[in-house]
Amino acid sequence: METIAINDSLQQKLKQLPINPGVYFYKDKTGEIIYIGKAARLRNRVRQYFQKTRYRDPKTEALVREIADIEWMEVDSEVDALFLEAELIRRYLPRYNILLRDDKALVYIRIDYDSDYPTVSFTRRPLDDGARYYGPYTSKFAVSQALKLLRRVFPYATKRQPNQKRASLHYYLGLDPGLEDGRTSLEDYRANLRRLMAYIGGNRVAIIRELERDMKKAANHQDYEKAAKIRDQLESLRRLSQQIVFSDKEFLDLSKDHGLNELVELLMLNNYPKRIEGYDISHMQGTDVVASMVVFTNGVSNKTQYRKFKTKQNINNDFFNMNETIGRRFSPNRLKGWGIPDLVLIDGGKGQLDAAINARDDSSMSKVPFIGLAKREEQIVIDINRSNVILNHGCLQRLGGHAVQSNDFILVTLPKSTNIVKLLQRVRDESHRFAVSYHSTLKNKRVKSSLLDEVPGIGPSTRKKLLKQFGSIKGITMASNSELESAVGKSKAEALRRAL
Repeated sequence: METIAINDSLQQKLKQLPINPGVYFYKDKTGEIIYIGKAARLRNRVRQYFQKTRYRDPKTEALVREIADIEWMEVDSEVDALFLEAELIRRYLPRYNILLRDDKALVYIRIDYDSDYPTVSFTRRPLDDGARYYGPYTSKFAVSQALKLLRRVFPYATKRQPNQKRASLHYYLGLDPGLEDGRTSLEDYRANLRRLMAYIGGNRVAIIRELERDMKKAANHQDYEKAAKIRDQLESLRRLSQQIVFSDKEFLDLSKDHGLNELVELLMLNNYPKRIEGYDISHMQGTDVVASMVVFTNGVSNKTQYRKFKTKQNINNDFFNMNETIGRRFSPNRLKGWGIPDLVLIDGGKGQLDAAINARDDSSMSKVPFIGLAKREEQIVIDINRSNVILNHGCLQRLGGHAVQSNDFILVTLPKSTNIVKLLQRVRDESHRFAVSYHSTLKNKRVKSSLLDEVPGIGPSTRKKLLKQFGSIKGITMASNSELESAVGKSKAEALRRAL
């Protein structure tokens, strides 16, 4: 690996790094913060980035080349470093944290503080449901470890068991408030959660002062049981500095998705494709024609962004259907609402790709890169003039692949073991699965509807009632005579038996 030059000022700061936990800031030559990270031992963690023998992926390499200055903040524990890092990233939005993080690891803490039984849990997708969300954090394991430690200081419930009337075992272990049988009042529990939320927000010092004040107040009022409980909380808070939450053995590389790295290098893309969209068509001889759009963010499926299309006409022509789908996707309203993809992958060969590019070019987005993935040989299909990518033959050779030109297209064959093929297969297979799933749903609805439509005396309301009660045509067929008569009456039950 090529050695990266380090200026004298940076060399001096690397020598001054403490061994304590903390958060570090990398700055570029203009003084802008470009990356924020956490460390159990600042000296060990920061120096790793500049070790000559350390492998760095291309994105980490790009970061290190821009580092002109380092600053840091020491904290008392790894727990504090974990929460402070997230808070500072939200505040400064360093471009490398935003660009290079791996979205499949992002997690939020969810606290439904205002409910009648507040709980603390994890989620990957915050909702507008009135709960309090904290994050995102880049490691669920580290946040889970931190909350396990904090639960001993600020007991909380993780879920509500139906019909539970007694305090759970977690209460007797000092981990749960025991709301079920009044061991703790809702008011006191919420006060405890406020301290937990304040700690997560980085207000450790203020919480310690508040607890010390409350302990003295309880002692002055001779409420020694409460004073002892607060004393134990303070002692647990101080012990957090001795707990290992993430350590310095975390991965050094900012992204482990080597498929994205290879994709950028092979196709000579200008930027890392943060949003990749995959498209596929599904139908049965031109009936129930549907299309799928799946979205991968930073190489990871983002199911909240998936969309499905039911074509306006049922035509047994995949080229026509793909052209219609891309045309609808790239309409002004959808571009405004869904954003612009960094790369589009079409499930299919030259014909499907050509039809998709034609629709793209009819919109205002003719610069968006489009490629295809042909099923039989898993070949990457590139339109020489219109795909907006350039094949890097040096990278192709290094990956053990080859390419052939066919008219205006290049067909790229790579070993199936390469990361880039695995990435594209994930996108293609997911778009295929999503399309087939939607097609099957429509087909089943049509089949159910058509079978019952043919039964004399069975109208829309009766069909709806039957399907709701028995679940499916098969369920209606297997129902007994008495069950059918009870549901729709004797005459309609006889008609159903004759028809089905």
